[in-house]
Amino acid sequence: MMSTMSTPSPKESVARRLAPTLTLLFLASLMALPLIVTDTYSLHFIWKVLFWAAIAAAWNIAGGYAGLFSLGHAAFFGLGAYTSILLYMQAGVSPWIGMIVGGLVALCFSLAIGLLTLRLRGSFFALATIAFAEVLRIAVVNGRDVTGGSEGLSVSFAPGLINMIFQDRASYVVLMAAVLFVIGAITLLIERSALGYSLAAMHEDEDAAEALGIDTIRVKLIAIAISAFLSAVTGTLYAFYILLIEPTTVLGIGFSVEIALIAIIGGMGTVLGPLVGAILIVPLSEYLRAEFAASLQGLYLLIYGTILIIMVVFLPNGLISAIRDPRSVLRRVRRRKGASSHTGEKADA
Repeated sequence: MMSTMSTPSPKESVARRLAPTLTLLFLASLMALPLIVTDTYSLHFIWKVLFWAAIAAAWNIAGGYAGLFSLGHAAFFGLGAYTSILLYMQAGVSPWIGMIVGGLVALCFSLAIGLLTLRLRGSFFALATIAFAEVLRIAVVNGRDVTGGSEGLSVSFAPGLINMIFQDRASYVVLMAAVLFVIGAITLLIERSALGYSLAAMHEDEDAAEALGIDTIRVKLIAIAISAFLSAVTGTLYAFYILLIEPTTVLGIGFSVEIALIAIIGGMGTVLGPLVGAILIVPLSEYLRAEFAASLQGLYLLIYGTILIIMVVFLPNGLISAIRDPRSVLRRVRRRKGASSHTGEKADA
């Protein structure tokens, strides 16, 4: 029997081989943005886009590649932020070291959560991650003597490389772009490794993957541990940029949901999807909040949610799919229009 699988053309084969290199070059080029943009507000805005892209990319390793739809990733982010700030304030430990320690704390926390929850699937796993994040948030709020309680912790402005505090915003942009590059490189390595193939098989059909001999629990633990570590790293970068953290912001469920949405809208299970999602969502969110928050409270959330629903309906694979193959999006829209008109004709009959 002849194989029905289509053989990629020479051009497609070359494109596939060059894709990782081009992706890394593109991510590396983001570190040069401060050479083009110099005003303070624009640099702050670029930092926000890169920050959300980085935390969504960290989430994407667990949520996109492993299919572990976590809505409690703020826990890992918050652990990184609180650990590094507490070490800095109470022991004088440099945030560069605190960032690694915070990542390891989040990694251990993720393994503890994983051992308890990874046998759960779908919405049950998502609910379990929300519960763990809420428990951590409540613990931080009640641990006033150490964590500052609901008021949080603030860091005094003491510029210096060793303190990860800079006079200019350009340095923060370069640092965040560098971290995004590292997360993208790690994602590419995972994608093209044995772990990546195991994740792909498990995401496609977990039962079939287990039948093939893949230790799905081990694979999930590795994915969520890497994701947690990287999320904690971004937590440190956030803390020493804002110089203030409090539990409602860094440990709230709203933060976790926004992380997941950016990856979903951009394209889960892709390297550039989180960045594409951040480029769309961050400006949109800022505009709607500024336009409607003062006059009609809550309306911006309604508009924001409606746009997200439309995106999910017409681009289930994220914006990155439209960039790669815009014709497939047009075909999907035509099919939906055709299905709607057919339904209307049947109702009239």
